Amino acid sequence: MEFIFRASPAILYSFLTTPSTLIRWFCDEVDIENDVYTFSWDGAEEVAELIDDIEEERLKFQWEDADDNEYLEYKMYKSDVTNETVLEIIDWCDDDEAEEQKDLWETQINKLRIECGG
Repeated sequence: MEFIFRASPAILYSFLTTPSTLIRWFCDEVDIENDVYTFSWDGAEEVAELIDDIEEERLKFQWEDADDNEYLEYKMYKSDVTNETVLEIIDWCDDDEAEEQKDLWETQINKLRIECGG
């Protein structure tokens, strides 16, 4: 999925990697130790390892309990045409979960837009 933002890649990167901003739009709590992120939602925890990090460009997480080919990836770049920031999200899921995941990301990204100013 791709989303357009007025916020810069630097601001988005901060909202994707910093505990104090992640809890404003993505999860209830987050602990980061080395490159391991422990996210909490309503008391349930999910653990993901940050396996690729190019500041202000790309983040790729491998979920602890997922198959090796299942991951969550964020890519950020400026559009050459509009100069807006594009946030691309790749979130692997089963085919029967795709619509639910799209709806979830729409909701989360709307929160992110509000929190980061655009």
